[in-house]
Amino acid sequence: MSLHLQRQIDQLKKMILALGAQVEESLQQAINAIDQRDARIAQEVIEADHRIDMAEVDIEEECMHTLALHQPVAFDIRYVVATLKINTELERIGDLTVNIAQKAFFLAKHLRIDQVPFDLAGLSRLVRLMLQQSLDALVNIDADLAEKVRVRDDEVDEIHRGMYQCIEQAIREDVELVRVYIHLLGVSRDLERIADHAVNIAEDVIYMARGDIMRHHRNQPINDGDTNVDD
Repeated sequence: MSLHLQRQIDQLKKMILALGAQVEESLQQAINAIDQRDARIAQEVIEADHRIDMAEVDIEEECMHTLALHQPVAFDIRYVVATLKINTELERIGDLTVNIAQKAFFLAKHLRIDQVPFDLAGLSRLVRLMLQQSLDALVNIDADLAEKVRVRDDEVDEIHRGMYQCIEQAIREDVELVRVYIHLLGVSRDLERIADHAVNIAEDVIYMARGDIMRHHRNQPINDGDTNVDD
């Protein structure tokens, strides 16, 4: 690898990790807005979304510049292509955190802690963990950690499916709270979608590290293989 290409790869790494940190913080704050019934925090999440959008555009342009100017091969081209895809996944997670923040405005006024009929706190912790681990896997190009993120997705799906029955039963018991429960249902759905994007990031890390394309093998284990990224 040429010195110029190495510098460009290092720059891309800094940019995508900075975006990941922004998105992770946005998710944490969106959940805090619901936990604390705080519309002010929700507004801060919404206002910060433009920074995520601008960072996503900058990274895409930098990736295209790298491909056109340096014509990377082997691991380097996988890194750039995966960075492009991860960039899109992070921007979409940012959009979903805005969705959660928007629901937090209503819930801040109408939700009491004893009205949550399912384990929203547990679901949010699990989803935040998946996002954190997918970004940690990206930092270290760690395919084994990325695989752990893929496995956790089944747990999120199970919680989300069970939530429907909890909401249905809660509405039967108190129909006047139907709008509250619909907003909670939306939050759960947004969290489940964020988990899916975290899995996509993990699969992009696996592609980066091993060259394995995992998107058509969502529930299948990865074959043991060479994890050397210096090819």
